[in-house]
Amino acid sequence: MIVKSNTKLTKQNCIGLLKQLLLIRRFEEKAAEMYMRGKIGGFLHLYIGEEAIAVGAMSVLEPQDYVVSHYREHGHALARGVDPRRIMAELFGRSTGTSKGKGGSMHLFDASVGFLGGYAIVGGMLPIAVGLALASQQQGSNKVTICFFGDGAINEGEFHESLNLAALWNLPVIFFCENNGYGMGSPVSKTFAGTDISKFADVYGMDSAGKIDGMDVFKVIDATREAVTKARKGLGPSLIEAQTYRFRGHSMADPLKYRQKTEEEEWRNKGPILIMKQHMDKLGFLTPTVLEELENEIEGIVQDSVKFADQSPYLPNTAITEEIYASNQP
Repeated sequence: MIVKSNTKLTKQNCIGLLKQLLLIRRFEEKAAEMYMRGKIGGFLHLYIGEEAIAVGAMSVLEPQDYVVSHYREHGHALARGVDPRRIMAELFGRSTGTSKGKGGSMHLFDASVGFLGGYAIVGGMLPIAVGLALASQQQGSNKVTICFFGDGAINEGEFHESLNLAALWNLPVIFFCENNGYGMGSPVSKTFAGTDISKFADVYGMDSAGKIDGMDVFKVIDATREAVTKARKGLGPSLIEAQTYRFRGHSMADPLKYRQKTEEEEWRNKGPILIMKQHMDKLGFLTPTVLEELENEIEGIVQDSVKFADQSPYLPNTAITEEIYASNQP
């Protein structure tokens, strides 16, 4: 069956979406390689398997909108339009990175495209999203804030406080839960007493798309578009729960001994890139030539990002005390 979606299914649009999915996948695979080579230090949390959420959600937003995310945010940053070279340079800890190498993998930030940070504290991005949405409302702008968080964040007080305030103040914010089934190595069933995260929308009196298939980019687009449209019209916040799966461990340090191989294989057989290719095949939009051209183009982008990062300088040691506090100077 051909995908049913409110998205305009043109060949150009579908190729653009597939390109984004492939870019995130290849970038993350290269980041894993660079980590193993010792080019990237600290922690590295890969977005492999969850690409459809970032690509689908970002495609609905306008340039003026805000995005805040968690520490598995490389995919969100790429889909939002942050320069891959600057992202890779940040992972390498170089001065040309998005935060001059001071933030690293978990703290990407680029205000020029409204990407206002990945946050390492579980649930820590939620109050920030509420503050951004409140500012947009008070300024009378039509900006919408989208906030990505994992299923582990629903057990944090910030989650409930943020949804409550957003609903009370009718704020233009979308709370987007990426439910990949695990909080680090703990399955959701052993950390969350409920069965449906999306039902918290009813508790706090906001709209919800319910549980959606986070592996299908078109399902993500449709749910996000509805929520964004309502928020932009002043109709308040929404909660989206997308069921997805990370194909790699929680981080590069995770040996993945807590998951069954049959479970992993089941999810890989419905991966976002595979589903997108199937949609495009049925629509007659995907040929071996198109796919080869996309892969070659993306390979060039990823290799260029590594070259740029590797050739970029580190900040001098004295920079450790710079830009610690905000300045009032113009």
